[in-house]
Amino acid sequence: MPTYEYQCLNCRKKFEKLQRITEAPAARCPFCKGKVRRLISGGVGLIFKGSGFYSTDYKKQPKDPAKPADKPKETPKQDKKEPIAKTDSPSNHK
Repeated sequence: MPTYEYQCLNCRKKFEKLQRITEAPAARCPFCKGKVRRLISGGVGLIFKGSGFYSTDYKKQPKDPAKPADKPKETPKQDKKEPIAKTDSPSNHK
């Protein structure tokens, strides 16, 4: 459920209210019972804790000076096979 921020038009105090999205906005100030208006909030930042998404999948790993530089991988050499020569076998002749 989102938290909405309100400000009283009478006493100018600000307060937050945890509400369902489908719930009607607050109408009265809990301090002076004056009319309120809902404020536009800046949103909430996300904090990822533990192992997961960024730290294991996308974060660049520091280069270890003890490891040699990555060499480009060589493609395996293919054995060149001689083409099979067609020979006329005696069974093919009539």
